Amino acid sequence: MHRSIFGFIWHYSKRQQIWVIFVTFASFPFLYYSLDLPKTIVDEAIGGQADFPIDLFGLGFFQLEQIPYLFTLSGLFLFLVVLNGGFKYYINVYRGQLGERMLRRLRFELYSRVLRFRLPQFKRMSSGEIIPMITSEVEPMGGFIGDAFALPAFQGGTLVVYIAFIFIQDPILGAAAISLYPVQGYIIPKLQRRVNQLGKQRVLTVRRLADRVGETVSGSPEIHANDTAALHMADIAGQLGRIFDIRFEIFRRKFFIKFLNNFLNQLTPFFFYAIGGYLVIIGNLSFGALVAVLAAYKDLAGPWKELLTYYQMKEDIRIKYEQVVEQFQPPDIMPAEQITADETLPGDLPGILRFSNVSFSEDGTLPALEGFTADLPTDRHVAVLGTGSSGKDELMMLLARLIVPSAGRIRLGEHDFAELPEAVVGRRFGYVGAGAFVFTDTLRGNLFYGLKHRPGAAPARDAEAEADFRRWTAEAVASGNPEHDREADWIDYAAAGAEGPEDLERKALEVLRGVDLSTDVYRFGLNGTIDPGERRSLADKVLEARTALAERLREPDNADLVELFDENRFNTSATVAENLLFGTPVGPEFSLERMAENAYVLSVLDKAGLTETMIRMGAEVAETMIELFADLPPGHEFFEQFSFIGSDDLPDYQPLVARVRKQGIEGLEPEARTRLLSLPFKLIPSRHRLGMIDDAMMERFLEARRLFARDLPEPLRGAVEFFDAERYNTAATIQDNMLFGKVRYGRAGTQEKVQALIRQTVKALDLREPVMAVGLDHFCGVAGARLGAAQRQKLALARAVLKRPDVLIVHEATAVLDGASQTHVHAWLRERQAGKGLFWAVHRPSLARDMDEVIVLQRGRLAQRGRFEDLHQEDSALRALLDAE
Repeated sequence: MHRSIFGFIWHYSKRQQIWVIFVTFASFPFLYYSLDLPKTIVDEAIGGQADFPIDLFGLGFFQLEQIPYLFTLSGLFLFLVVLNGGFKYYINVYRGQLGERMLRRLRFELYSRVLRFRLPQFKRMSSGEIIPMITSEVEPMGGFIGDAFALPAFQGGTLVVYIAFIFIQDPILGAAAISLYPVQGYIIPKLQRRVNQLGKQRVLTVRRLADRVGETVSGSPEIHANDTAALHMADIAGQLGRIFDIRFEIFRRKFFIKFLNNFLNQLTPFFFYAIGGYLVIIGNLSFGALVAVLAAYKDLAGPWKELLTYYQMKEDIRIKYEQVVEQFQPPDIMPAEQITADETLPGDLPGILRFSNVSFSEDGTLPALEGFTADLPTDRHVAVLGTGSSGKDELMMLLARLIVPSAGRIRLGEHDFAELPEAVVGRRFGYVGAGAFVFTDTLRGNLFYGLKHRPGAAPARDAEAEADFRRWTAEAVASGNPEHDREADWIDYAAAGAEGPEDLERKALEVLRGVDLSTDVYRFGLNGTIDPGERRSLADKVLEARTALAERLREPDNADLVELFDENRFNTSATVAENLLFGTPVGPEFSLERMAENAYVLSVLDKAGLTETMIRMGAEVAETMIELFADLPPGHEFFEQFSFIGSDDLPDYQPLVARVRKQGIEGLEPEARTRLLSLPFKLIPSRHRLGMIDDAMMERFLEARRLFARDLPEPLRGAVEFFDAERYNTAATIQDNMLFGKVRYGRAGTQEKVQALIRQTVKALDLREPVMAVGLDHFCGVAGARLGAAQRQKLALARAVLKRPDVLIVHEATAVLDGASQTHVHAWLRERQAGKGLFWAVHRPSLARDMDEVIVLQRGRLAQRGRFEDLHQEDSALRALLDAE
């Protein structure tokens, strides 16, 4: 990166900067004439100093009397105002576009450098430092970059035009106009220098604050587990105090500079009024010239102020840019070509990965791995054993090229392993660490992540979309960004040995079975939703499963398991809200939380005469909850079971219930009525057994159900998907579509029996794989937060295996799995990598028994190497590890 902000700007935008400066200079003659024209209007057209009629162009055929001459000059002045405004508009827009393009380029350059950081760099820089630098810290640079050359040219040129005009009118007034500029030019930079130093301190302190906040987010479990919140609040308060002191000092100095500028600027009009007035009185200066000079000086303050502001901004931006460059230019950064090159090694992978006296030290002091020399086969299965400080972790990361040697060399055949492009290492090597990272995406997106190297086939676009894409591509090129199509199919199907999307999905499901994740994905699929228009065959199969499952549920042993939906019956296992809708909400309009506020729902309740009844029911529910649970501790299981009112909200209902007891529901304000009305919607008669809904009440709710469906306005018809035994419910999950009812409460083992019936039905109809395919669209949450630790590890293993690497590196990736899963995954991975390389740092030494070769490390050095049986002897390093297991 360029060390200077101006070097960066000039290198990437010199043509644009030259053009905007040219347009700026082209505007100055019109600007000057717009200053001179008012003098002509005042002296000649208004003062009558010209001989009328006047020959406007000196050609003898266009002569004007005084009034037409006045209006002609006034019209010309208006034209010049519009023209000068047009110049300013064009220059400002062009500068803005240029600045945004360069800001985009700078941000992309910084982000690409993050991708080029060596792994140890992230131990010296936290995300709390990196993120603000790429986002907020460089934000002001966008505006400055567009102004870097154009603003001083425009404002400086404007200033020169104004001063030249004033000198031409009268040299004495010109000297008065510029008399204080040298003073300001000398004092302001000196005062600004200290402000710049404070600005640098502010940036560093804010960066440290961001780091502390990020540390708090990551370490929140430890903070709460150790009751250290006060310590962290004190630390943050100290950081905020330092920022306050710095910013307050900056404000004091900035406003003093502003005060001094304003004072010096107001001295010049004193000279104009005194000297200019005197010259007009004695006849050495015309009144029109003085008016023009005063008008010019009024505008003169603007460019000078802009130039001073520009200087202050330049110094601030220079400091920020230099600090950012310093952070993003570590000495060991990868070459850009290493991550952008698309070169691959043709044919088979070389058979030997040769380590020659390799050492690795993170900080240049005590090496974690020292003098490691070995020829490691890339087509055999090798176990790597050692304690936490043995150098095992460093060796595994060297094998994956996540770090590079501090000394020595690694060669893959005839190639220097450290210099190979990632197109080779990232595609032909697979790596899974102990703490797998899952992206904020679906299971499918994470699973296919290792196959997305370069864009493939572009999607079909209509004419408008194609035009937008071409505009987007042109802007990307102009900003120095890659023009890759984001919407293209990025998946390399050949790398996975697949012929297309369907074949890849089938292979992905096989891999998920291999890593013991298929049951979880199947469960995700059952709880997922589909669009029948896109998966018509699956929707038809689910409807077929619904019929088959209904037949099973009619059998005597299963008759009491599920209460099926029937439009003519109240479902006692469903909520009152579900019974009223007799469907699934689509969007927020008819969500359970908003039912009591929905205007249409309220109108239906009024028609059915249920509004007052529901409010009374709500009051009874609240009173019952208060009587039963007021003395229970927060989080008690009864709160979850009844789920009307949370333990935190229960005290809020006590005064409300007391008011109802005294005054009844008639005197309640609208907000209180809504709160009570919301409670019965959550009521499930068979679960809560409060005795409030008898047969007569059920009939009233069925009548309300019919009114709801009959009178539903057209704009709201898309907000609810009604239950229909013959149709697939797009808003419901696959499992709910199969059941078409609610599991009954209060019967032991009901859920297990229902799930067993679903599994049988799914198996009979060969639906398991299609359901798993839906499970691939399960959203994993932010950084995989919706998955368990074992699920994330299994997903990472599947991701690495799916791309069929020549060498798979497994770095204690199965430690969090249960025993059965470990046994299954270990056997499957060894079978999957048969004839290929497998380097496995196992967390238990006994797991290395079936590997072709074992490497044992001690204190950063190679202690033993050979077959497990040969190394398994008294007083050996392997034996010591086995005894410690």
